[in-house]
Amino acid sequence: MTQALAAYDTYLSDFQALTPELDRQPEWLRDLRRRAFAHFQEVGFPTARKGNEPWKYTNVGSIAERRFASASGGPPDREPAVEDLEAVAPWCTVWHEAVFVNGRYSPGLSASAATHEPKGGLRGAVVLSLQEAIASHEDLVREHLGRYARYDHDGFTALNAAFLRDGAFVYVPDGQEIPTHIHLLFVTAGAGEPMATYPRTLIVAGRQSKVTVIETYVSLDGAPCFTDPVTEIALNEGARVDHYRLLLDAGAYHIGTSRVHQDRDSSFASLSFATGPALARNDFQVLLDAPGASCFLRGLYVTTGSQHIDNYLNIDHAQPHCTSRLYYKGILDDESRAVFGGTVLVRPGADKTDAYQEDKNLLLSDRAEVDSKPSLEIYADDVKCGHGATAGAIADEALFYMRSRGLDEQTARVFLIKGFASEVLDAVQPEPLRHWLEEKTMRVLPRFTVEAPA
Repeated sequence: MTQALAAYDTYLSDFQALTPELDRQPEWLRDLRRRAFAHFQEVGFPTARKGNEPWKYTNVGSIAERRFASASGGPPDREPAVEDLEAVAPWCTVWHEAVFVNGRYSPGLSASAATHEPKGGLRGAVVLSLQEAIASHEDLVREHLGRYARYDHDGFTALNAAFLRDGAFVYVPDGQEIPTHIHLLFVTAGAGEPMATYPRTLIVAGRQSKVTVIETYVSLDGAPCFTDPVTEIALNEGARVDHYRLLLDAGAYHIGTSRVHQDRDSSFASLSFATGPALARNDFQVLLDAPGASCFLRGLYVTTGSQHIDNYLNIDHAQPHCTSRLYYKGILDDESRAVFGGTVLVRPGADKTDAYQEDKNLLLSDRAEVDSKPSLEIYADDVKCGHGATAGAIADEALFYMRSRGLDEQTARVFLIKGFASEVLDAVQPEPLRHWLEEKTMRVLPRFTVEAPA
Protein backbone atom coordinates (compact mmCIF):
# COMPACT_ATOMS: atom_id res chain seq x y z
CA MET A 1 0.00 0.00 0.00
CA THR A 2 2.88 2.34 0.82
CA GLN A 3 4.36 1.67 -2.61
CA ALA A 4 1.08 2.55 -4.28
CA LEU A 5 0.78 5.82 -2.36
CA ALA A 6 4.32 6.78 -3.36
CA ALA A 7 3.49 6.05 -7.00
CA TYR A 8 0.35 8.21 -6.76
CA ASP A 9 2.49 11.05 -5.39
CA THR A 10 4.60 10.80 -8.55
CA TYR A 11 1.53 11.39 -10.73
CA LEU A 12 0.53 14.37 -8.56
CA SER A 13 3.94 16.04 -8.79
CA ASP A 14 4.09 15.41 -12.54
CA PHE A 15 0.66 16.95 -13.03
CA GLN A 16 1.54 19.99 -10.92
CA ALA A 17 4.61 20.51 -13.08
CA LEU A 18 2.30 20.98 -16.07
CA THR A 19 0.78 24.21 -14.71
CA PRO A 20 2.64 26.55 -17.12
CA GLU A 21 1.59 24.38 -20.04
CA LEU A 22 -2.03 24.28 -18.90
CA ASP A 23 -2.13 28.06 -18.78
CA ARG A 24 -1.34 28.21 -22.51
CA GLN A 25 -4.19 25.91 -23.53
CA PRO A 26 -7.84 26.76 -24.31
CA GLU A 27 -10.03 27.01 -21.26
CA TRP A 28 -12.18 23.99 -22.21
CA LEU A 29 -9.08 21.78 -22.45
CA ARG A 30 -7.63 23.06 -19.18
CA ASP A 31 -10.93 22.31 -17.50
CA LEU A 32 -11.06 18.80 -18.98
CA ARG A 33 -7.56 17.98 -17.78
CA ARG A 34 -8.12 19.28 -14.27
CA ARG A 35 -11.42 17.44 -13.86
CA ALA A 36 -9.80 14.27 -15.18
CA PHE A 37 -6.94 14.40 -12.70
CA ALA A 38 -9.35 15.11 -9.85
CA HIS A 39 -11.26 11.98 -10.86
CA PHE A 40 -8.04 9.94 -10.91
CA GLN A 41 -7.24 11.14 -7.40
CA GLU A 42 -10.70 10.01 -6.34
CA VAL A 43 -10.79 6.52 -7.91
CA GLY A 44 -7.12 5.61 -8.46
CA PHE A 45 -6.32 2.40 -10.31
CA PRO A 46 -8.82 -0.51 -10.41
CA THR A 47 -6.90 -2.79 -8.03
CA ALA A 48 -9.76 -3.97 -5.82
CA ARG A 49 -10.23 -7.73 -5.95
CA LYS A 50 -13.88 -7.59 -4.85
CA GLY A 51 -16.69 -5.81 -6.64
CA ASN A 52 -14.45 -5.16 -9.63
CA GLU A 53 -15.84 -7.50 -12.28
CA PRO A 54 -14.28 -5.82 -15.38
CA TRP A 55 -10.81 -6.47 -13.90
CA LYS A 56 -11.54 -9.85 -12.33
CA TYR A 57 -8.85 -11.72 -14.28
CA THR A 58 -6.29 -8.92 -14.67
CA ASN A 59 -4.34 -7.56 -11.73
CA VAL A 60 -2.88 -4.10 -12.39
CA GLY A 61 -1.07 -3.91 -9.06
CA SER A 62 2.26 -4.06 -10.89
CA ILE A 63 1.34 -0.72 -12.52
CA ALA A 64 -0.23 0.90 -9.46
CA GLU A 65 2.73 0.14 -7.22
CA ARG A 66 5.49 1.23 -9.57
CA ARG A 67 6.68 4.77 -10.13
CA PHE A 68 6.43 5.80 -13.76
CA ALA A 69 7.62 9.32 -14.40
CA SER A 70 5.66 11.21 -17.05
CA ALA A 71 7.56 11.71 -20.30
CA SER A 72 8.85 15.27 -20.45
CA GLY A 73 7.46 15.72 -23.91
CA GLY A 74 10.88 16.68 -25.24
CA PRO A 75 13.01 14.55 -27.55
CA PRO A 76 14.68 11.43 -26.07
CA ASP A 77 18.43 11.26 -25.51
CA ARG A 78 18.75 9.87 -29.03
CA GLU A 79 16.06 10.47 -31.63
CA PRO A 80 15.26 7.12 -33.28
CA ALA A 81 16.23 6.68 -36.89
CA VAL A 82 13.93 5.29 -39.54
CA GLU A 83 16.03 2.11 -39.48
CA ASP A 84 15.22 1.67 -35.77
CA LEU A 85 11.52 1.84 -36.52
CA GLU A 86 11.71 -0.49 -39.51
CA ALA A 87 13.26 -3.13 -37.23
CA VAL A 88 10.28 -3.24 -34.83
CA ALA A 89 7.23 -2.03 -36.76
CA PRO A 90 5.62 -2.42 -40.18
CA TRP A 91 6.93 0.27 -42.50
CA CYS A 92 5.83 1.04 -46.03
CA THR A 93 6.94 3.93 -48.24
CA VAL A 94 3.53 4.17 -49.91
CA TRP A 95 1.74 4.75 -46.61
CA HIS A 96 1.37 8.12 -44.99
CA GLU A 97 3.45 7.73 -41.83
CA ALA A 98 2.86 9.95 -38.80
CA VAL A 99 5.34 9.16 -36.04
CA PHE A 100 5.03 10.09 -32.36
CA VAL A 101 7.98 9.68 -30.00
CA ASN A 102 7.25 9.62 -26.26
CA GLY A 103 3.81 11.02 -26.93
CA ARG A 104 4.92 13.94 -29.12
CA TYR A 105 4.69 14.30 -32.89
CA SER A 106 8.02 13.88 -34.68
CA PRO A 107 7.97 15.93 -37.92
CA GLY A 108 11.37 14.68 -39.03
CA LEU A 109 10.52 10.99 -38.88
CA SER A 110 7.07 11.56 -40.32
CA ALA A 111 8.43 13.65 -43.21
CA SER A 112 11.04 10.97 -43.95
CA ALA A 113 8.31 8.41 -44.43
CA ALA A 114 5.81 10.55 -46.33
CA THR A 115 7.98 12.06 -49.04
CA HIS A 116 5.19 11.47 -51.56
CA GLU A 117 2.92 13.96 -49.79
CA PRO A 118 3.28 17.50 -48.47
CA LYS A 119 4.95 17.59 -45.06
CA GLY A 120 2.36 16.78 -42.40
CA GLY A 121 -0.42 16.64 -44.97
CA LEU A 122 -2.34 14.09 -46.98
CA ARG A 123 -4.29 14.75 -50.13
CA GLY A 124 -8.02 14.63 -49.35
CA ALA A 125 -7.63 14.27 -45.59
CA VAL A 126 -6.24 16.16 -42.63
CA VAL A 127 -3.55 14.36 -40.63
CA LEU A 128 -2.06 16.53 -37.89
CA SER A 129 -0.68 16.36 -34.42
CA LEU A 130 -3.38 17.00 -31.84
CA GLN A 131 -1.63 20.22 -30.82
CA GLU A 132 -1.82 21.52 -34.39
CA ALA A 133 -5.43 20.37 -34.71
CA ILE A 134 -6.49 22.28 -31.61
CA ALA A 135 -5.05 25.41 -33.21
CA SER A 136 -6.50 24.86 -36.71
CA HIS A 137 -9.67 22.78 -36.09
CA GLU A 138 -10.55 23.68 -32.52
CA ASP A 139 -14.34 23.45 -32.93
CA LEU A 140 -14.13 19.96 -34.43
CA VAL A 141 -11.68 18.73 -31.79
CA ARG A 142 -13.74 20.20 -28.98
CA GLU A 143 -16.89 18.55 -30.32
CA HIS A 144 -15.41 15.04 -30.26
CA LEU A 145 -12.46 14.91 -27.84
CA GLY A 146 -13.48 13.18 -24.63
CA ARG A 147 -17.05 12.67 -25.83
CA TYR A 148 -16.78 8.90 -26.42
CA ALA A 149 -13.89 7.93 -24.13
CA ARG A 150 -15.02 9.71 -20.99
CA TYR A 151 -12.42 10.48 -18.34
CA ASP A 152 -14.71 9.07 -15.65
CA HIS A 153 -14.67 5.56 -17.19
CA ASP A 154 -11.78 4.46 -14.96
CA GLY A 155 -8.44 5.64 -13.59
CA PHE A 156 -6.60 4.92 -16.82
CA THR A 157 -8.79 7.06 -19.07
CA ALA A 158 -8.68 9.77 -16.39
CA LEU A 159 -4.87 9.73 -16.41
CA ASN A 160 -4.76 9.93 -20.19
CA ALA A 161 -7.05 12.96 -20.23
CA ALA A 162 -5.15 14.63 -17.40
CA PHE A 163 -1.79 14.27 -19.17
CA LEU A 164 -3.18 14.96 -22.65
CA ARG A 165 -0.45 16.97 -24.40
CA ASP A 166 -0.25 15.72 -27.97
CA GLY A 167 -1.42 12.92 -30.19
CA ALA A 168 -2.84 12.16 -33.60
CA PHE A 169 -5.75 13.82 -35.37
CA VAL A 170 -7.25 12.38 -38.55
CA TYR A 171 -10.17 14.09 -40.27
CA VAL A 172 -11.71 12.90 -43.53
CA PRO A 173 -14.19 15.44 -44.97
CA ASP A 174 -17.57 14.42 -46.37
CA GLY A 175 -17.42 12.32 -49.52
CA GLN A 176 -13.65 11.82 -49.51
CA GLU A 177 -12.21 8.37 -50.20
CA ILE A 178 -8.56 8.20 -49.12
CA PRO A 179 -6.61 5.61 -51.14
CA THR A 180 -3.43 6.02 -49.08
CA HIS A 181 -3.27 4.11 -45.81
CA ILE A 182 -2.56 6.30 -42.77
CA HIS A 183 -0.07 4.81 -40.30
CA LEU A 184 0.05 6.32 -36.81
CA LEU A 185 3.19 5.00 -35.12
CA PHE A 186 3.60 5.63 -31.38
CA VAL A 187 7.13 5.00 -30.11
CA THR A 188 8.50 4.92 -26.57
CA ALA A 189 12.26 5.51 -26.69
CA GLY A 190 15.21 6.70 -24.65
CA ALA A 191 13.73 5.81 -21.28
CA GLY A 192 16.50 5.77 -18.70
CA GLU A 193 13.95 5.20 -15.95
CA PRO A 194 10.43 3.75 -15.87
CA MET A 195 8.42 6.18 -17.98
CA ALA A 196 4.74 6.73 -18.71
CA THR A 197 3.32 8.04 -21.98
CA TYR A 198 -0.28 8.98 -22.78
CA PRO A 199 -0.90 8.86 -26.56
CA ARG A 200 -4.22 10.25 -27.74
CA THR A 201 -5.86 9.64 -31.12
CA LEU A 202 -8.96 11.27 -32.56
CA ILE A 203 -10.34 10.06 -35.91
CA VAL A 204 -13.38 11.73 -37.47
CA ALA A 205 -14.81 10.30 -40.71
CA GLY A 206 -17.25 12.58 -42.54
CA ARG A 207 -20.40 11.48 -44.33
CA GLN A 208 -19.87 8.91 -47.12
CA SER A 209 -16.09 8.99 -46.56
CA LYS A 210 -13.67 6.07 -46.56
CA VAL A 211 -10.27 5.68 -44.89
CA THR A 212 -7.85 3.04 -43.58
CA VAL A 213 -5.91 3.81 -40.40
CA ILE A 214 -3.16 1.66 -38.87
CA GLU A 215 -2.40 2.41 -35.23
CA THR A 216 0.86 0.88 -33.94
CA TYR A 217 2.54 0.92 -30.52
CA VAL A 218 6.20 -0.05 -30.10
CA SER A 219 8.95 0.47 -27.55
CA LEU A 220 12.68 0.70 -28.12
CA ASP A 221 15.66 0.11 -25.79
CA GLY A 222 13.86 -2.52 -23.70
CA ALA A 223 13.44 -0.17 -20.73
CA PRO A 224 10.31 -0.63 -18.59
CA CYS A 225 7.50 1.68 -19.65
CA PHE A 226 3.79 2.25 -19.12
CA THR A 227 1.72 3.20 -22.16
CA ASP A 228 -1.79 4.51 -21.50
CA PRO A 229 -3.35 5.34 -24.90
CA VAL A 230 -6.90 6.43 -25.69
CA THR A 231 -8.43 6.37 -29.19
CA GLU A 232 -11.75 7.88 -30.22
CA ILE A 233 -13.27 7.17 -33.64
CA ALA A 234 -16.42 8.88 -34.91
CA LEU A 235 -18.13 7.69 -38.11
CA ASN A 236 -20.76 9.94 -39.63
CA GLU A 237 -23.56 8.71 -41.89
CA GLY A 238 -22.40 6.24 -44.52
CA ALA A 239 -18.72 6.46 -43.53
CA ARG A 240 -16.40 3.48 -43.70
CA VAL A 241 -13.31 3.11 -41.52
CA ASP A 242 -10.92 0.15 -41.69
CA HIS A 243 -8.86 0.20 -38.53
CA TYR A 244 -5.83 -1.86 -37.50
CA ARG A 245 -4.45 -1.77 -33.97
CA LEU A 246 -1.00 -3.31 -33.50
CA LEU A 247 0.40 -3.75 -30.00
CA LEU A 248 4.11 -4.56 -30.20
CA ASP A 249 5.36 -3.01 -26.92
CA ALA A 250 7.92 -5.63 -25.93
CA GLY A 251 8.07 -6.00 -22.15
CA ALA A 252 5.86 -2.96 -21.55
CA TYR A 253 2.74 -2.33 -19.52
CA HIS A 254 0.00 -1.25 -21.90
CA ILE A 255 -3.58 -0.33 -21.01
CA GLY A 256 -5.37 0.81 -24.17
CA THR A 257 -8.87 2.26 -24.41
CA SER A 258 -10.69 2.61 -27.74
CA ARG A 259 -14.16 4.00 -28.31
CA VAL A 260 -16.07 3.97 -31.61
CA HIS A 261 -19.30 5.85 -32.33
CA GLN A 262 -21.25 4.95 -35.48
CA ASP A 263 -24.00 6.84 -37.26
CA ARG A 264 -26.56 5.58 -39.77
CA ASP A 265 -25.34 3.07 -42.43
CA SER A 266 -21.70 3.44 -41.35
CA SER A 267 -19.28 0.51 -41.50
CA PHE A 268 -16.40 -0.09 -39.13
CA ALA A 269 -13.91 -2.94 -39.51
CA SER A 270 -11.19 -3.45 -36.92
CA LEU A 271 -8.34 -5.94 -36.67
CA SER A 272 -6.27 -6.10 -33.50
CA PHE A 273 -2.88 -7.81 -33.29
CA ALA A 274 -1.07 -8.06 -29.96
CA THR A 275 2.17 -9.65 -28.84
CA GLY A 276 5.07 -8.74 -26.58
CA PRO A 277 3.81 -6.75 -23.58
CA ALA A 278 4.37 -8.01 -20.05
CA LEU A 279 0.83 -6.88 -19.22
CA ALA A 280 -1.69 -5.53 -21.70
CA ARG A 281 -5.37 -4.74 -21.92
CA ASN A 282 -7.38 -3.89 -25.01
CA ASP A 283 -10.54 -2.14 -23.82
CA PHE A 284 -12.53 -1.72 -27.04
CA GLN A 285 -16.13 -0.52 -27.22
CA VAL A 286 -18.34 0.16 -30.25
CA LEU A 287 -21.66 2.02 -30.09
CA LEU A 288 -24.01 1.34 -33.02
CA ASP A 289 -26.09 4.45 -32.57
CA ALA A 290 -28.24 4.56 -35.71
CA PRO A 291 -30.04 2.05 -37.97
CA GLY A 292 -28.00 0.30 -40.63
CA ALA A 293 -24.64 0.56 -38.83
CA SER A 294 -22.33 -2.47 -38.91
CA CYS A 295 -19.05 -3.42 -37.26
CA PHE A 296 -16.65 -6.31 -37.70
CA LEU A 297 -14.06 -6.83 -34.98
CA ARG A 298 -11.28 -9.36 -35.50
CA GLY A 299 -8.25 -10.03 -33.37
CA LEU A 300 -5.19 -12.23 -32.96
CA TYR A 301 -3.11 -12.28 -29.78
CA VAL A 302 0.11 -14.28 -29.32
CA THR A 303 1.58 -14.72 -25.84
CA THR A 304 4.78 -16.34 -24.61
CA GLY A 305 6.81 -16.47 -21.40
CA SER A 306 4.75 -15.00 -18.55
CA GLN A 307 2.94 -12.39 -20.66
CA HIS A 308 -0.66 -11.45 -19.89
CA ILE A 309 -3.07 -10.02 -22.49
CA ASP A 310 -6.66 -9.04 -21.70
CA ASN A 311 -9.19 -8.28 -24.44
CA TYR A 312 -12.22 -6.52 -22.98
CA LEU A 313 -14.63 -5.96 -25.86
CA ASN A 314 -18.12 -4.49 -25.91
CA ILE A 315 -20.53 -3.93 -28.77
CA ASP A 316 -23.58 -1.83 -27.93
CA HIS A 317 -26.57 -2.23 -30.27
CA ALA A 318 -28.49 0.90 -29.33
CA GLN A 319 -30.65 1.08 -32.49
CA PRO A 320 -32.49 -1.43 -34.70
CA HIS A 321 -31.29 -3.03 -37.95
CA CYS A 322 -27.59 -3.15 -37.01
CA THR A 323 -25.06 -5.94 -37.57
CA SER A 324 -21.97 -6.94 -35.62
CA ARG A 325 -19.38 -9.70 -35.76
CA LEU A 326 -16.70 -10.31 -33.14
CA TYR A 327 -14.07 -12.94 -33.92
CA TYR A 328 -10.88 -13.23 -31.84
CA LYS A 329 -8.22 -15.93 -31.71
CA GLY A 330 -5.33 -16.50 -29.31
CA ILE A 331 -2.11 -18.50 -29.49
CA LEU A 332 -0.58 -19.11 -26.05
CA ASP A 333 2.75 -20.67 -25.18
CA ASP A 334 4.87 -21.23 -22.04
CA GLU A 335 3.25 -19.84 -18.86
CA SER A 336 1.42 -16.99 -20.54
CA ARG A 337 -2.17 -16.06 -19.89
CA ALA A 338 -4.93 -14.46 -21.91
CA VAL A 339 -8.33 -13.07 -20.99
CA PHE A 340 -11.26 -12.59 -23.34
CA GLY A 341 -14.33 -10.74 -22.16
CA GLY A 342 -16.75 -10.06 -24.99
CA THR A 343 -20.17 -8.54 -24.39
CA VAL A 344 -22.87 -7.80 -26.95
CA LEU A 345 -25.62 -5.58 -25.57
CA VAL A 346 -28.93 -5.33 -27.42
CA ARG A 347 -30.93 -2.48 -25.96
CA PRO A 348 -34.72 -2.25 -25.79
CA GLY A 349 -36.07 -1.36 -29.24
CA ALA A 350 -32.99 -2.57 -31.12
CA ASP A 351 -35.04 -5.04 -33.14
CA LYS A 352 -33.63 -6.88 -36.16
CA THR A 353 -30.20 -6.96 -34.55
CA ASP A 354 -27.83 -9.50 -36.10
CA ALA A 355 -24.86 -10.24 -33.82
CA TYR A 356 -22.38 -13.05 -33.30
CA GLN A 357 -19.15 -13.37 -31.32
CA GLU A 358 -16.55 -16.10 -30.99
CA ASP A 359 -13.24 -16.61 -29.23
CA LYS A 360 -10.91 -19.49 -30.12
CA ASN A 361 -7.61 -20.28 -28.40
CA LEU A 362 -4.73 -22.58 -29.25
CA LEU A 363 -2.70 -23.66 -26.21
CA LEU A 364 0.84 -24.70 -27.14
CA SER A 365 1.82 -25.46 -23.54
CA ASP A 366 0.00 -27.22 -20.71
CA ARG A 367 1.06 -24.32 -18.46
CA ALA A 368 -0.68 -21.66 -20.55
CA GLU A 369 -4.11 -20.44 -19.44
CA VAL A 370 -7.00 -18.58 -21.00
CA ASP A 371 -10.11 -17.20 -19.33
CA SER A 372 -12.82 -16.69 -21.94
CA LYS A 373 -16.20 -15.20 -21.09
CA PRO A 374 -18.37 -14.25 -24.07
CA SER A 375 -21.80 -12.94 -23.11
CA LEU A 376 -25.02 -11.61 -24.60
CA GLU A 377 -27.40 -9.17 -22.96
CA ILE A 378 -30.59 -9.00 -25.00
CA TYR A 379 -33.49 -6.69 -24.16
CA ALA A 380 -35.25 -6.70 -27.54
CA ASP A 381 -37.37 -9.12 -29.57
CA ASP A 382 -36.86 -10.32 -33.12
CA VAL A 383 -33.06 -10.55 -32.99
CA LYS A 384 -30.50 -13.08 -34.19
CA CYS A 385 -27.59 -13.45 -31.75
CA GLY A 386 -25.07 -16.12 -30.85
CA HIS A 387 -21.70 -16.68 -29.24
CA GLY A 388 -19.09 -19.36 -28.64
CA ALA A 389 -15.66 -20.01 -27.14
CA THR A 390 -13.13 -22.83 -27.45
CA ALA A 391 -9.67 -23.60 -26.10
CA GLY A 392 -7.44 -26.58 -26.74
CA ALA A 393 -4.12 -27.97 -27.90
CA ILE A 394 -3.17 -28.97 -31.43
CA ALA A 395 -5.40 -31.92 -32.27
CA ASP A 396 -3.62 -35.26 -32.53
CA GLU A 397 -5.75 -36.15 -35.54
CA ALA A 398 -4.67 -33.03 -37.42
CA LEU A 399 -1.03 -33.64 -36.53
CA PHE A 400 -1.28 -37.26 -37.68
CA TYR A 401 -2.87 -36.17 -40.97
CA MET A 402 -0.07 -33.69 -41.67
CA ARG A 403 2.63 -36.25 -40.84
CA SER A 404 0.96 -38.83 -43.06
CA ARG A 405 1.58 -36.39 -45.92
CA GLY A 406 5.35 -36.59 -45.37
CA LEU A 407 5.95 -33.67 -42.97
CA ASP A 408 8.09 -34.03 -39.87
CA GLU A 409 6.40 -33.22 -36.55
CA GLN A 410 7.95 -29.75 -36.15
CA THR A 411 6.99 -28.63 -39.66
CA ALA A 412 3.50 -30.06 -39.23
CA ARG A 413 2.99 -28.05 -36.03
CA VAL A 414 4.18 -24.88 -37.75
CA PHE A 415 1.72 -25.37 -40.61
CA LEU A 416 -1.14 -25.95 -38.17
CA ILE A 417 -0.27 -22.83 -36.16
CA LYS A 418 -0.08 -20.76 -39.33
CA GLY A 419 -3.40 -22.15 -40.47
CA PHE A 420 -5.00 -21.26 -37.14
CA ALA A 421 -3.72 -17.66 -37.37
CA SER A 422 -4.56 -17.27 -41.06
CA GLU A 423 -8.31 -17.20 -40.37
CA VAL A 424 -7.74 -13.77 -38.85
CA LEU A 425 -4.72 -12.51 -40.78
CA ASP A 426 -6.24 -13.29 -44.18
CA ALA A 427 -8.67 -10.43 -43.49
CA VAL A 428 -5.81 -7.89 -43.47
CA GLN A 429 -6.29 -5.86 -46.65
CA PRO A 430 -2.95 -3.98 -46.97
CA GLU A 431 -0.75 -6.68 -48.47
CA PRO A 432 2.55 -5.45 -46.93
CA LEU A 433 0.92 -5.44 -43.49
CA ARG A 434 -0.50 -8.93 -43.93
CA HIS A 435 2.90 -10.38 -44.84
CA TRP A 436 4.57 -8.55 -41.95
CA LEU A 437 2.04 -9.89 -39.42
CA GLU A 438 2.32 -13.44 -40.75
CA GLU A 439 6.08 -13.37 -40.25
CA LYS A 440 5.80 -11.66 -36.87
CA THR A 441 3.40 -14.32 -35.59
CA MET A 442 5.96 -17.06 -36.06
CA ARG A 443 8.96 -14.98 -34.96
CA VAL A 444 7.48 -14.61 -31.48
CA LEU A 445 7.20 -18.40 -31.23
CA PRO A 446 10.89 -19.31 -31.62
CA ARG A 447 10.56 -22.95 -30.58
CA PHE A 448 8.24 -23.51 -33.54
CA THR A 449 10.54 -21.90 -36.10
CA VAL A 450 11.53 -24.17 -38.96
CA GLU A 451 14.97 -23.43 -40.39
CA ALA A 452 15.29 -23.29 -44.12
CA PRO A 453 17.35 -26.16 -45.57
CA ALA A 454 20.99 -25.35 -46.34
